[in-house]
Amino acid sequence: MAATDTDIHKVHAVLLAAGASRRFGEDNKLLAELGGAPLVRRVAERLLASRLAGVRVVTGFEGERLRGVLAGLDLNFTENPDFAEGLASSLRRGIGALPEGVSGAMIVLADMPGVTTELIDQLLATYQQEACNKIIYPERGGVQGNPVIWPAHYFEQLTSLTGDAGAKRLLGKHAAETLGVPLESGDVLRDIDEPGDLAAWRDDGQS
Repeated sequence: MAATDTDIHKVHAVLLAAGASRRFGEDNKLLAELGGAPLVRRVAERLLASRLAGVRVVTGFEGERLRGVLAGLDLNFTENPDFAEGLASSLRRGIGALPEGVSGAMIVLADMPGVTTELIDQLLATYQQEACNKIIYPERGGVQGNPVIWPAHYFEQLTSLTGDAGAKRLLGKHAAETLGVPLESGDVLRDIDEPGDLAAWRDDGQS
C-alpha cells in the first residue's frame, strides 16, 4: 500500500546537538559561524523549511547557549543530562520525546552543513514511495551519509542503543530493509569535527 501525504506529514526530525565538541578544541563547533549563522541554526532552519512535520532538538553540552542561538525558531527541545555517555543517549531522549502517532523519525547530526532542505525533501519523497516502511539514507559512491529516516517500528530498537556509535550498527543489522538515495554531491558525507574541517568547508566556497 502506498503511503499517503498524511503519513509523510507525520515524520519528525530529531536534531542531535548535545555533544561536547571535544575534537574542536575549546569552542563549541555548533556555535561556529558558517554562511552567516551558527552551524546548528543553519541546519535547524533547513529542517524547518522542509516537509517535515516537526523538529525536536536534543541539547546537552552548553544547552542554554544553543537554545539562545536557536531562539525564534519553531522548534521543540529535549535536554539530555546524560550526553557524556555518548550519542545513543541523545537518540533515546529524542525518540522518546516524539509525539504519539509519528510515522518515522529523521535522525539529523547538527554538525553537517551539507544538509539542505532539498536533500531532506528528496529523502522524504523516497520514504513515501517506499510506503514509509524502509530505512532511507543518502549515499554517494556506495558510502552511507546522513540524515537517516527510521520508520516508527524501529523506535524500540533505537531507544535500546548504548554508547557513542549511534544507530549505524542497526543499519547493518537491517540491511535488507534499507534504501540508499544516490547523490552527486559528496557534501552529505562531510561533518565538522575539528577546526580544520570548518576551514576546509569555507575554503571550498561553501555557504
